[in-house]
Parts: sequence; structure tokens; C-alpha cells
Amino acid sequence: QVQLVESGGGSVQAGDSLRLSCVASGRTFSNYAVGWFRQAPGKEREFVAASNWSGGNTYYANSVKGRFTISRENAKNTAYLQMNSLKPEDTAVYYCASRDDNALSQYLWRYWGQGTQVTVSS
Repeated sequence: QVQLVESGGGSVQAGDSLRLSCVASGRTFSNYAVGWFRQAPGKEREFVAASNWSGGNTYYANSVKGRFTISRENAKNTAYLQMNSLKPEDTAVYYCASRDDNALSQYLWRYWGQGTQVTVSS
């Protein structure tokens, strides 16, 4: 059974940085893509970033491009989301996700973590 556990959320000021972590278990982490999504209050969950199995190919939402960086350490079964220059509109619950292939699509993610809250105040 695939399990994803996020950590690293918190409350910060606009312009600050945070790094989220996602630890995976239950299968060979390095075989599959990993992604990050977020859901703000009253809004639908949206795609943030994705990485292929090696981290060599990545894909970002336009709203975070240039500010956020997705990476992974396969030896530690861990993915990261480095978030710089945070804005109040980045406030959301952030979810780690995995899938059964290496596609960098916004759709068809199968496995989800429980989420970690990120709050950015102005």
C-alpha cells in the first residue's frame, strides 16, 4: 500500500521561504513521478509541480514557476518542494501525490498524502 506523508508546513510572512517534504513508502519510490498540489479554502485542488522518476524532468504551474522548486532524493524515498518568495495567495493545504507512471500530467494522480498547511500573511 502506497503511503505519502507530508511535513514542513507552517505560518510565514510574505517573502519568506519554506521547504515541504514528502516521505513515501509501500513501493519503489524511484520508479514513479511525484507531484505537489494545493487547495485553498473554498477553491478546488490545483496542480503545483511534478517531477519524473529521476528529477531530470520537472513541470510547474505558471503561478509558481521561478519561485518553487520540486526535487527528490530517491535513496531517502523523499520528495521536496522548496517555496521561495511566498505570497499570501500561496496559502493552502499542500498535498504530495504519486502515480503509476512517469507522466508529468496534472491529471490521473492516484496516491495522496494527508496534506500540510501553509499560511502566508502579508
